[in-house]
Amino acid sequence: MPVKTIIFDLDDTLLWDKQSIKTAFEKTSAYAQEKYDVDSDKLEEAVRAEARKLYESYETYNHTVLIGINPFEGLWGTFDDPTDSFQKMKEIVPAYRKEAWTNGLKTLGIDDPALGAELGERFVEERKKSPYVYEDTYTVLDALKGKYQLVLLTNGAPSLQNLKLEITPEILPYFDLVIISGDFGKGKPDPELFHFMMDKAGIAASEGIMVGDNLNTDIKGSASVGMKNVWINREGNVNNTEVTPTYEVTSLTEFLKLVESL
Repeated sequence: MPVKTIIFDLDDTLLWDKQSIKTAFEKTSAYAQEKYDVDSDKLEEAVRAEARKLYESYETYNHTVLIGINPFEGLWGTFDDPTDSFQKMKEIVPAYRKEAWTNGLKTLGIDDPALGAELGERFVEERKKSPYVYEDTYTVLDALKGKYQLVLLTNGAPSLQNLKLEITPEILPYFDLVIISGDFGKGKPDPELFHFMMDKAGIAASEGIMVGDNLNTDIKGSASVGMKNVWINREGNVNNTEVTPTYEVTSLTEFLKLVESL
C-alpha cells in the first residue's frame, strides 16, 4: 500500500530541544557567574551530572523511563497531570530543581542553597524563552500538509509537551492527530502505543511511515509493528545498535526528497 500517513516525533526531530536546553543552561550558568567567580561551562556540566543522579534516585524514575521523560525535562516541567505518578513528580520537581543546582554549585566549591533555588527557577524561565525549531521544519510541513495525514507522536508528560507546542504555536495546526505517551500510559518504543496510534489514525502499518531522531524509540518502535521508518541523523552518529532503520537522512529537507521519490 502507498504511504498516506506520516508520523513525526517532536523533540529533536521538529523542535531542536537539545539546543533549547543548552541555551537555558548557558543563560542560567552565566547568571551564576555574575554572583561568583565560577566557570559557567563547568557549572553546566556539574548540574547536568547532579541532575541525572538525583533523577534516577526518585521513586518516579521507572515511570519517567516508561513514558520517556529525560532529567532535563524534569528540570523545567510542572507535571500537573492527573495520574498518581505525575502528581508525585509534581511534588518532587521543585526540590529537584533546587538540589540539582545547589549540588552543582557545591562541586565547584560554592555552598549557597539560596542561589541554587534561584538558579533552579531561573532555568525554568530561560527554557520557556528559548524555543528552537529547525530551519527547515516549517518548509517541509508546508510541503506535506494536505498531501498526507500528519500525526505527531511524542514521548513525555502531556503538560510539558503541550507547553512546548504552546511556545511554538505554528506547529500544531499542521497535524491531524497528536498523541502524547503520557496520556496513553506507555511510551515509544512500546508496540502498544504504535497500535493505538494506528487505530486512531485509521491506518495499517503499511500505510504509515515514522520519522524520528531516536533509534531506540522512534525507529525500534515503528519497526516492531512492521512500519517503515526514517532515521534523521543530523549529527552523523554511528549506528551501533541492533536497530536498522528503513531509511536514513541527515535533515527534514532530505526526508522530503525521499518522500517525493517513494
